[in-house]
Amino acid sequence: MQDPEIYRGMEKTVRTTFPTSVSAAEMTAAAQDYNQRGWTVAETANGLSLITDDDLSGIEVTGELVGEVRRFLRANNLSGPVIEIPGAERREIHLVTGVRKAAMALQALREAGATVYSDGAGIPLPPTQLSAGSAHWGIAPAEARWVPPVVAIAAAVRAARASRRAKLTIAC
Repeated sequence: MQDPEIYRGMEKTVRTTFPTSVSAAEMTAAAQDYNQRGWTVAETANGLSLITDDDLSGIEVTGELVGEVRRFLRANNLSGPVIEIPGAERREIHLVTGVRKAAMALQALREAGATVYSDGAGIPLPPTQLSAGSAHWGIAPAEARWVPPVVAIAAAVRAARASRRAKLTIAC
């Protein structure tokens, strides 16, 4: 096995390994699809990386928040593209818009433990190979009706945390 490569420019590092099962044809087709969506994509030794900007960024949630955030977004018809990151802990990156005008929402997300990918940070796009497997779509862009604003994800995280606090209060 080769030494892992690390995507740089992210708040959290995502360890990757060189692809073994992703064909060049799959990679080319995925890159074309992403480019047709207007996304800035860079090819890496392991796959494809979305380069974030003011128009498209990512919010990563982990652990128990993942399921609650997904349920909130689905219940309120706010779901957008979601990348599932393999590993011991459940991790999802929600693609979002509107980070330029959402400083308070971004601050609240960071305080809640979410990772914000913006300002040129890279996000591994399916079918990128990572150390624990490959990134894959939880909700593919073609299945999503839109890319939601970051404030929708912030509301989902806030609701999930409030629900968790309420459950803890009842349990005590």
